[in-house]
Amino acid sequence: MPRISEFYGILIYMYYSDHAPPHFHAMYGRFEAEISIETTDVLRGRLPRRAASLVREWAK
Repeated sequence: MPRISEFYGILIYMYYSDHAPPHFHAMYGRFEAEISIETTDVLRGRLPRRAASLVREWAK
């Protein structure tokens, strides 16, 4: 899974041929979440509140 970004200890990954809906993976410490590209909502998993906020800002 290629890493496409890294900031404040948050790693952003995206698979080439992943399942729908279009999303990316965000990892922070022991937390991991799938984030919708279209809405920036968490589809699966969990991130701490501050990390989730930073990921949403990055995705916009």
